[in-house]
Amino acid sequence: MSDEESRRWVYGFGEGDGSMRSLLGNKGANLAEMSRLLGAERVPGGFTVSTEACVEYMRTGSPPAGLDRQIDEQLAELERASGKRFGDPRDPLLLSVRSGAPVSMPGMLDTILNLGLTEASTAGLAQVSGEDGFAWDSRRRLLQMFSEVVRGVPAAGFEQALSAERQREGVQLDSELSSGGLRRLCEEFETAFEAHTGEAFPGEPREQLRQAVLAVFDSWRNERAATYRRLNGIPDELGTAVTVQRMVYGNLGSQSGSGVAFSRDPISGERRPDGDYLDGAQGEDVVAGVRNTEDLEGLRDRMPGIHAELLEALSTLEAHFSDIQDIEYTIEQGRLFILQTRGAKRHARAAVRFAVDAVAEGLLDRRTALAAIDPGGLDALLHPTIAPDAEFEVLARGVGASPGAARGEIVFTAEQAIRRAAEGVDVILLRPFTSADDVGGFSAATGIVTSQGGKASHAAIVARGMGRPCVCGATAMEIDPDRGTVRVGEVELGAGDALVIDGSSGAVTADEVELVPATIDPNFETVLEWSDSIRRLGVRANADTGPDAQRARELGAEGIGLCRTEHMFFGAEREPLVREMFIAGELWRRDPGPGAARRFEATLDRLEELQRKDFGEILRAMAGRPVAIRLLDPPMHEFLDPGVLQRELQEARTNGDAGQVEIAVERLEVAQALQETNPMLGARGVRLGLLLPQLYAMQVRAIARAAIDTAAAGATPQVEIMVPLIALAGELELLRERIERVIETETSAGEALEVEIGTMIELPRACLRAGEIAAHADFFSFGTNDLTQSAMGLSRDDAEREFLPLYLERGLLRRSPFETLDLDGVGELIELAAERGRASKPGLRLGICGEHGGDPTSIGFFERAGLDYVSCSPFRVPVARVAAAQAAIAAG
Repeated sequence: MSDEESRRWVYGFGEGDGSMRSLLGNKGANLAEMSRLLGAERVPGGFTVSTEACVEYMRTGSPPAGLDRQIDEQLAELERASGKRFGDPRDPLLLSVRSGAPVSMPGMLDTILNLGLTEASTAGLAQVSGEDGFAWDSRRRLLQMFSEVVRGVPAAGFEQALSAERQREGVQLDSELSSGGLRRLCEEFETAFEAHTGEAFPGEPREQLRQAVLAVFDSWRNERAATYRRLNGIPDELGTAVTVQRMVYGNLGSQSGSGVAFSRDPISGERRPDGDYLDGAQGEDVVAGVRNTEDLEGLRDRMPGIHAELLEALSTLEAHFSDIQDIEYTIEQGRLFILQTRGAKRHARAAVRFAVDAVAEGLLDRRTALAAIDPGGLDALLHPTIAPDAEFEVLARGVGASPGAARGEIVFTAEQAIRRAAEGVDVILLRPFTSADDVGGFSAATGIVTSQGGKASHAAIVARGMGRPCVCGATAMEIDPDRGTVRVGEVELGAGDALVIDGSSGAVTADEVELVPATIDPNFETVLEWSDSIRRLGVRANADTGPDAQRARELGAEGIGLCRTEHMFFGAEREPLVREMFIAGELWRRDPGPGAARRFEATLDRLEELQRKDFGEILRAMAGRPVAIRLLDPPMHEFLDPGVLQRELQEARTNGDAGQVEIAVERLEVAQALQETNPMLGARGVRLGLLLPQLYAMQVRAIARAAIDTAAAGATPQVEIMVPLIALAGELELLRERIERVIETETSAGEALEVEIGTMIELPRACLRAGEIAAHADFFSFGTNDLTQSAMGLSRDDAEREFLPLYLERGLLRRSPFETLDLDGVGELIELAAERGRASKPGLRLGICGEHGGDPTSIGFFERAGLDYVSCSPFRVPVARVAAAQAAIAAG
């Protein structure tokens, strides 16, 4: 036997446990653990084909040697345990075949049910069950699933045939079709299979199983799974396991059904079981959302004993796994089976409540509870809500499946959502129900609405996982994606019309409704307090206005890590003044005579007054906390649009004012002369400060005077001045001398003012020469956005629009380097700069002020690199606080 043949590829449920997720996948490991916990009488038996087999298959293009033999061995064991034989024409053992990646990817991969059923065994199944319709419905499902998943037969033809048969028989649901109608459908489906593949539908059960296992392997590489992995940062190389399990039937008689249940409410986290039940259905009917379900109270009314058994199982599983559980269950003729369990995809609100409650209940300790929260999902807690006093007409109401309010224009397909979102438009995705193919649209949309399904439908689960507001089961909405319309009674809306949804109450309205910022609830406050007591990294915010600084402080920011002064220069009132400042400055550089100097200084004086007011608002909002103010950084071309000045000239000529024409001609000529071939690598940052020293001197005066004003008002300003785009130690040395000279002049009257002076590290050379630069700096703040651009040779805007999607699709990059730090490249530059900077100046403070400062994965790296703080946008501050605590926990 070769080494490959001797490798273990297949494991029975009794041979694994919950620690084997990387090998057995999330589903297989949990089934193994659950089988031990609940026993074979509750968990149908089966086996798992490992992720290693999938990886080997993807590597070679062929099934691993020995795989078929090991599957046959496990099949024989399953036959022995069940007392049935796979393919037996009289009483067949039938199987479900499901994917199971090492991390949860709900609905992204493929499933085949009723596998092993042949035409002969369908008759046997009808006889042994006494239910002719059940047997032919099971055959119909196998034909449809196998054809679509395994051989790629288009789904539309099957759905059209089902619709036509329902119309023929005058029924609304597939479950209401007669056995004769189901037989006709089976014949049609077999014909469609043969027409598409050129082959007869496989009549040998073992061949069905072989093809199904390979199809699940192949599903790891399908487009929707690749999109989901890209959106969630899941490595492509993990592969998927395949779980093969004995079938039980929720569509067998009046005492049968299927459902999904949660050990706690997956939206609020309230300690009460929640979920869906669908009478006379197999599990796929529930999660697909194609039929509206009942809640667990409906199951209690129908089968109180089964309901009690289900709640007991939920309690046992939650206590064992120490997490909210999401289970799939089937009831077959009055007997309850649990088909799988997993950590529930819960809304962030439920995640933080569970953490707090689990600690109070003694289920988890604080550090474990905190580490279990997905910090990236906490953004959802900061979604706006509909104003409490807002009055509006409810167009339709469904199930509030994922909290938060969202406003946007209607789109009906994932493709439309992606396209419109890329154009900067907020969109609400409307579908009758969603499938895994819609996952890209979920990511692009601000909210999702379906007319069918409940809290356990695909739309609800994925929306909660992504933190998108979602309303499901809004049955009054007749959504027609083909026509691009949605009708509610006499009201008809189309693509582009506005909609507001409330994922908490389930309300949908076409009215203009005020949305208000979210507030942090007590459970989230508790989690943040735990985080603050554990984390080592400081958390600051990037803010450019007083209101932004105040909001950041309310959200827990310990200071301002980046105040971008160029953002203060935008707007209809200020842009003309800044444009004049740059033009006057260039004219002064050409001819530094008294007239040009006075014109330049007059403009600077007016700007200084505005800057002093701006800085004062921020310093007062952050009184007692540090505020790092970056001196002007952008290239001049952002304010010198020749088109604007061309219009000024045209207007002067139209007015016939010769003097104004002369001035306009001069201004246009200066603007054109200052245009640069590559402005982002041109006269910006420190270079601008050296070209126009009066500009930086004006900003420093405004900072100093604002700080003195703040102190005089009884507050304590903590000022840090940051010089951008340093590449040479001499640049910072010269600018520091000038800054200190201005501050000394402004405080000559005796006011006490301590100002720290540092630099933003955003060029590779600055990282390499960090030891020299540190000699003139009190702190470094890594501008990771520009450092990524300069290190990787990327223009962020161009890359994200053009080739980054291609790199992500082909696996050249796992995540956008502008969302999660490029650890191997840019990360190494940061580590090198930190090491060399602190070797030169041991007390050097190190921070991050790019948006990576709010990314949980990047924060983990910053903790390991020994940085002192991160800074991010105000609304990312709570996320960063939790992520910093988790990084500290991971570091031990």
